Amino acid sequence: MRVSDSEAAELVATAHALADAARAATLLHFRKPGLTADTKEAARFDPVTVADRLSEERMREILSERRPRDGILGEEFDPVAGTSGLTWVLDPIDGTRGYLSGTPTWGVLISVRDALGPVYGIIDQPYIGERFEGGLGRAVVNGPTGRAALRVRPARGLAEAILFTTFPEVGTADEAAAFRRVAEPAKLVRYGMDCYAYALIAAGQIDLVIEAGLQAYDVQAPIAVIEAAGGVVTDWQGGPVHDGGRVLAASCTDLHAEALALLNRR
Repeated sequence: MRVSDSEAAELVATAHALADAARAATLLHFRKPGLTADTKEAARFDPVTVADRLSEERMREILSERRPRDGILGEEFDPVAGTSGLTWVLDPIDGTRGYLSGTPTWGVLISVRDALGPVYGIIDQPYIGERFEGGLGRAVVNGPTGRAALRVRPARGLAEAILFTTFPEVGTADEAAAFRRVAEPAKLVRYGMDCYAYALIAAGQIDLVIEAGLQAYDVQAPIAVIEAAGGVVTDWQGGPVHDGGRVLAASCTDLHAEALALLNRR
């Protein structure tokens, strides 16, 4: 299903209400003394904080009041089955490692999807006060310098491209090797920006993001925002990546194809 104009307006308003609630919840604890984290995995540090849980709890409370028929898929709590054909996909803090470290490049990811994929998404950075939104006829950012349209950079080849990633922190050895095949001819490579890197593609600041091991809640909002700004987001075979996995996001189709060929070269 896709949505009517009247329902689109309600979805956008609800998404902003969620982002406002998550912004307040996360800022309660950001850069505060004594913040600690549990780890979700024994083999590596995969942190979750009181702020992650509080942020998602507050968003779920709003959805139970405003959109009780919709489903919910969030990172910290069990899924909720809906009956409307729409599901909210929530990452209450994308980049908890960055959040713990005090960097301002974590964010809150909010999207709503139907059976075909995300129809609208928000990437919100509470500390900076930047909110990127895309879908349902919107592609805008609101931040400290005001409101502006989102639009990807003009087309360019890999030799002139800026590439962001979380490698080597994520992914297998083979995936890291594939990433390096793209990174070597790129003009500039930067690391560890979490969801903010996807926002920078939509804002026309960078050209590529390549990652692996993502979940649906990591990628659905970035898909909506980047596609609304004119970019392309797929898996490493060029197919849909709504459910996570290996992600290739690009500012244009030619650059996407160039990176895709190198990722899959043997």
